[in-house]
Amino acid sequence: MESGGLRRAYGAVLGEIDAGHFAAPTGEEQLSAEQIVAHLVANDELMIQATEALLAGSTFAYYDLDDMHRPQLDALVLEQGGLRGLTELLHGTSEKLCRLVDRLGLAAQTPVETHLREGFDLVVDEPLPWSRTLDLHTRVHLPKHQAQLHALRT
Repeated sequence: MESGGLRRAYGAVLGEIDAGHFAAPTGEEQLSAEQIVAHLVANDELMIQATEALLAGSTFAYYDLDDMHRPQLDALVLEQGGLRGLTELLHGTSEKLCRLVDRLGLAAQTPVETHLREGFDLVVDEPLPWSRTLDLHTRVHLPKHQAQLHALRT
């Protein structure tokens, strides 16, 4: 498995972040730009753990953190000093995940118990080959958050 598509998807998200000028969210349920990036960092860490486990021959269950509580996101925002620190961290976590994906080979087909939800459009609660979960991350999850960031730009 190669990480080309994943790298492009992260590049689009990071480009949106670099464009900056984010407004505060207007709805109570919307996340701020900082919270979106914190969510992506936390999710990357889980995907890194799952990928490392597969490379080591271990099993792993992956739970998308789309419903992560705001206090957890806010704590990560504070810990990293805001959007700049979170963006630097996202550069690192995304690069690490891509490097691991490049090493997966046949392990990418290993079934991983996967639990994720992207609104009402995508609900997964079953084992999937890890390559399929990575594909959903590339084609659905990252573009969703890129669009959220774009909508917050003034």
